[in-house]
Amino acid sequence: MNPMRYKGYAARIEYSDEDGLFIGHIAGIRDVVGFHGESVAALRQAFREAVDDYLDACARIGKSPQKPYSGKLSLRLEPMLHASVAVKAELANKSINQWVVDVLTRETHA
Repeated sequence: MNPMRYKGYAARIEYSDEDGLFIGHIAGIRDVVGFHGESVAALRQAFREAVDDYLDACARIGKSPQKPYSGKLSLRLEPMLHASVAVKAELANKSINQWVVDVLTRETHA
């Protein structure tokens, strides 16, 4: 599944049968920014407006808008697991980072 994206932000979307609406929030930030729509087209437009409004509001109050993710992930592993990962990466002729990226990419697209 491909998430709805706009200006580097992604949407987390649910459906409310009670309200007959798609309900969305900007994913990956601590600020709470919501939007809704009765159709996919309306939801997409509301998402774009919500992102634009969020960025405008941050600019007005002099706050840096939160970015979804930096691309850096720090992990703490048990030493035995770390050793196993290192061996697997070496056997695949890859760095630990590249091996982990490959595994996570494969698992998230499965």
